[in-house]
Amino acid sequence: MEQLFQLSVSPGSGIEKIRNMGFSDKSKLTVQRKNQHLQIVLENDVLHRDSTMLEDVHLLHNALPELNLDDIELETEFFGKKLKAPLMITSMTGGADYAEKMNYGLAEAAEIHGIAFAVGSQRVMLHHPEVTSHFAVRRSIPDGVLLGNIGAVQLEEYPLEKIAGLVEQIEADGICVHLNPGQELMQAEGHRKFHGNVDMIARLNDRLEGRVLVKETGAGLSPQVLERLSAIGVRYIDVSGTGGTSWTKVESYRAQSKILRRAGKTFSNWGVPTAYSLINAREMLSDDICIIGSGGIENGLDSARALALGADIAGFARAILLAFMDNGVQGASDFIESNIYELKTAMLLTGSQRTGDLQKAPRIYTGKLLEWLKNSDSHLGDKG
Repeated sequence: MEQLFQLSVSPGSGIEKIRNMGFSDKSKLTVQRKNQHLQIVLENDVLHRDSTMLEDVHLLHNALPELNLDDIELETEFFGKKLKAPLMITSMTGGADYAEKMNYGLAEAAEIHGIAFAVGSQRVMLHHPEVTSHFAVRRSIPDGVLLGNIGAVQLEEYPLEKIAGLVEQIEADGICVHLNPGQELMQAEGHRKFHGNVDMIARLNDRLEGRVLVKETGAGLSPQVLERLSAIGVRYIDVSGTGGTSWTKVESYRAQSKILRRAGKTFSNWGVPTAYSLINAREMLSDDICIIGSGGIENGLDSARALALGADIAGFARAILLAFMDNGVQGASDFIESNIYELKTAMLLTGSQRTGDLQKAPRIYTGKLLEWLKNSDSHLGDKG
């Protein structure tokens, strides 16, 4: 990992590169922040103290599945295309220093196994179209689902057509709009105004004819947010729950202010766990809404549990980032291959031939997840 990391984000190399390209001071700071994010994620404890609660989902073993491993069917539709497996490499932080190598490498791994891939934030492209090539990875994933990425707070800053253009510029199938108010509040340079985000998401979704995926960034989606997104016509929703990377904790490591450093630690475990958020999403949302279950997905059993709780797609970020930084495309490919085999294993051992069958598989809820479900006043029993 150390060798790849040094090659990708050696100290000063990114700032020197953007100086030569004529980047603005604001863009230089953005890239520097992204570089810091990657280094912190790789070198520090940035995980939520509390878990995804997926370990509290116990799928019952079926010793007589009456299935062969070759009978297991993983194909699913996503953004109008067929995936070989219901998996997705979700958006990660991206800066000019290393985004190109990471985006191309992960896109290649996704194409090999027929899963979806979303690039890191394209914000820098809005001011510097010369870095479009860092994100335009279509040639590495010619047949697969490729998604762009922008923050919800950026929708207020730039014209709608310019945001929509990010999709066309990299030949993407759609765009992820990420929600991260908690993280923004822990950044000295972060946003403090979030009013109007809902309306702007609705307008972008209309402009792109439904090709918008709204996601959290590791703090989960509450029933109220799920309901609001459904009401404005969003048809792709990633719960991105707690249990994986805590971006408020990440920001506490880079904060210069004592107040922000303390706040980052105070809210380091803030959010809605992945398992709980998924259960609410499946019960509240209509069947035509595609649910992505991400946030702390580490292996194929986690993926199977997420699918069992109602996800149509299981997504992962940090786990495959570590695999990629350790051994490049081969490391990322090996991670995906293991995830697929473990997912197939969980399906066979529950007698589930198709991924949709996992939602019918017998299971028992225990621990904190059961407590949350019993004590929640917002857990709904009927689909909205």
